[in-house]
Amino acid sequence: MSARVDGFDPRTDPEEVSPDPLRWVIWNSPTGVMVFDRDTNGPLLLDDESALDEVLSRMREAGVPESDDYPGHPCS
Repeated sequence: MSARVDGFDPRTDPEEVSPDPLRWVIWNSPTGVMVFDRDTNGPLLLDDESALDEVLSRMREAGVPESDDYPGHPCS
């Protein structure tokens, strides 16, 4: 049996994982469009442009919010 490395306890209720239910946001940043993870307060980096296009397409179809403003919280 392998241990999880993402720090997520599968027995945790989804409401306890993040205080904000909108974990993923499509961020239209000054450097391009990216998927932003509000739980880790950083972008999800996809090196393959076609993979990024597919992910963004599926997220938009699913109704994931899209923003031009920084969607994370300030770094400490």
